[in-house]
Amino acid sequence: MCEQLTVLSERLGQLLVARQQQIAVAESCTGGLIAQSLTDIAGSSAWFERGFITYSNLSKIQMLGVQAKTLDQYGAVSAETAFEMVSGVLQHSEADCAIAITGIAGPTGGTVTKPVGTVFIAWMFKGQTHSCEQLHFNGDRRAVRLQAAAHALQYYVDILMGSD
Repeated sequence: MCEQLTVLSERLGQLLVARQQQIAVAESCTGGLIAQSLTDIAGSSAWFERGFITYSNLSKIQMLGVQAKTLDQYGAVSAETAFEMVSGVLQHSEADCAIAITGIAGPTGGTVTKPVGTVFIAWMFKGQTHSCEQLHFNGDRRAVRLQAAAHALQYYVDILMGSD
């Protein structure tokens, strides 16, 4: 899986360079895994703008402008929070596109309605509407985090390859 993250990160970097664009990320449940995967690629400073690790609700509010009422009403693990996170990334960076990810990697923290492995990933290009998916990944904490990161990266690779 780590090799998959490297391949996806390299490809995403190539696509962003070709478009002279930059990406930024906000991560909760992945704890910086996406940013690490992107910055593991030599030359990533040309296309990786910044990353926010917003694990706590307070950090989501302070760093990304997520509304406390959103967190109270929908929870940190929700489409609404993921949307506010991805919007906040673009408002607080110079990036052209962004990823935001929030979820329950486990082994604890799951509920009946949001079991362990529930992840919300939001993507947005500056000035455009966002896309958000609710996903469920299986496996232990590491497996959930790796699958979520790979899915987040694959989305932009597919979108950018489709716009060639």
